[in-house]
Amino acid sequence: MQYETIRFEQAHDVAVVTLNRPEVMNALNTQMRAEITHAVRDASKSARVIVLTGEGRAFCSGQDLGDGVDAATADLERTLRDEYEPMVHAIHDSPVPTIAAVNGTAAGAGASLALSCDVVIAAQSAVFLQAFSRIGLIPDAGGTYMLPRLVGLARAMGASLFADEITAAQAAQWGMIYEAVEDADFEAHWRARAGYLAKGPTVSYRHLKDAMHASYDNTLKDQLALEAKLQNRCGQTRDFKEGVMAFLEKRKPHYEGR
Repeated sequence: MQYETIRFEQAHDVAVVTLNRPEVMNALNTQMRAEITHAVRDASKSARVIVLTGEGRAFCSGQDLGDGVDAATADLERTLRDEYEPMVHAIHDSPVPTIAAVNGTAAGAGASLALSCDVVIAAQSAVFLQAFSRIGLIPDAGGTYMLPRLVGLARAMGASLFADEITAAQAAQWGMIYEAVEDADFEAHWRARAGYLAKGPTVSYRHLKDAMHASYDNTLKDQLALEAKLQNRCGQTRDFKEGVMAFLEKRKPHYEGR
């Protein structure tokens, strides 16, 4: 597929999807949502880690309000169901680890896009903004699902009602993101993180994601049973055998992702 609103690169099992509409702070339009969905689904079949990042000074400013949106006739339910939901599911449900490398502002659906990834690494200058209430809307694209689970109801409610800017450092302190990194070191850092995961035991990462996601709905009994089932699958992989041998031989493991 020829991409126009994103850049896609894949090397050494790392796929990087760069939102590439810097003139509008990488705002999401219909085409970009479709291209992100396609790129992530495609990369999930061949890469061992997927990174989402933005071109220019923003990660993503959310919905492109200039994308033919007529507030009087807009069918937001259709847009969310047909365009946003497939994109969020492609990222959240990917069998390989996903990283949001938040280089700048992540606002509205752009914040939800980042938080749908497994790990969020942000530059110190980045900010997160639940901007929806400023135009009479509620957080969407999974925002009301992910944010309370990450930071708790009180902080999620306050951030959404007041639409305050949350700095990367504050987001890390709250547990909204994994880490905030000095701007000068940001790209080298997230690339190193992605490289580490790309060389890791891919099958166990997939089962780790399955177990973590299931834990929201499972009882302790159900979760213990799921852990046992998935652990048994991990124990049958070549990577588990390699990990044990590397430990005993006091060397770094060489994982093949199977």
